[in-house]
Amino acid sequence: MDSNEITIKDTTANPAPLGLMGFGMTTVLLNLHNAGLIPLSSMILAMGLCYGGLGQVIAGVMEWKKRNTFGTLAFTSYGLFWISLAIMLLLPKMGWAAAPDKASVGAYLLLWGCFTFLMFFGTLRTNKALMTVFGSLTILFWLLAAGDLSGEEVFTRIAGWKASSLDCPPCTSASPRS
Repeated sequence: MDSNEITIKDTTANPAPLGLMGFGMTTVLLNLHNAGLIPLSSMILAMGLCYGGLGQVIAGVMEWKKRNTFGTLAFTSYGLFWISLAIMLLLPKMGWAAAPDKASVGAYLLLWGCFTFLMFFGTLRTNKALMTVFGSLTILFWLLAAGDLSGEEVFTRIAGWKASSLDCPPCTSASPRS
């Protein structure tokens, strides 16, 4: 080793608990609405913009600093998903754009389901908890897409009950000791 070479040790915290909790808690909250238990309100939109959105983008940037490509892609992508979803709901309310029709929202959710399914393949050589998170999220996105594309609210309700159950994989995978 060259005597002039400097090695910097990474002493930053693990960003995965922040990213997983940001996604998990925001998912549960929105899906309490999808299950028909609470109305869609500013509380859900604020959670989507701040914890699910900005919190995950921050976690993704922290993963980038740790050279974790998968974590960077996952957390920044899903953070931007939450931000885009909230903006998609807010723009029509502010009169800045027309509300998307059900088919458009269904296509949006279907694409996120396909992205999540591809991410699932990236978890096959990791732990079962991460596989469960991405497998479960793939099913969730596809159920939500089916609800919007078919016009059958039962798919959305099933997705809502599934994602708002106590068995929320992102939340249970977010051990602060990770």
